[in-house]
Amino acid sequence: MGTKTWHLALVIVLMIILNLSTISRVDGEQQVPCYFIFGDSLLDNGNNNALQTNVKANYLPYGIDFPTGPTGRFSNGRNIADITAELLGFVEYIPSFATARGREILKGVNYASGGAGIRDETGQNL
Repeated sequence: MGTKTWHLALVIVLMIILNLSTISRVDGEQQVPCYFIFGDSLLDNGNNNALQTNVKANYLPYGIDFPTGPTGRFSNGRNIADITAELLGFVEYIPSFATARGREILKGVNYASGGAGIRDETGQNL
């Protein structure tokens, strides 16, 4: 087997192993007691719906693959925070800060907001 073919085979095997390791779950049991999320539009699950901003994703085509339709996620379905929560064993989605109430807050809250940033000029044109 040529060197290039060997390297390609090794890369493919490693990619398969890494891919399989990311979808495994430990007996479906919740791995952590709570999950707090901070970030921008990559993780926002609807917080911007309740904010006075032009940065919103609560209309089609956003959420086209989500069971309930557009939710404010800047994606066509679940985002990486939703997938991570599922892999950590959470049965339900982590609620957005705008909608979290009562004991629901004890399992975690998503504080992410589209257009968020740490610099003063972040989002000034929004």
